[in-house]
Amino acid sequence: MKAREAHQLSDQELRERLQEAYQELFNLRIQKATRELSNFARIGQVRKDIARFKTILRERELARMQGRAEPAATKE
Repeated sequence: MKAREAHQLSDQELRERLQEAYQELFNLRIQKATRELSNFARIGQVRKDIARFKTILRERELARMQGRAEPAATKE
């Protein structure tokens, strides 16, 4: 998932996606251990998705603590 897409999700949806990503990572690790995994790059993609979701949730948490609704948009 792209960061732009993830920013459009609500906090609850992000938490759900985060939980799903952790479950997928677990399953990929099991497949790797049993030599069933065919796409090893997927592990890295899922790990990056997890980091992306956690970062967005943390940004929003900090924004709420500072009294703002959302963090300032960054130039892309």
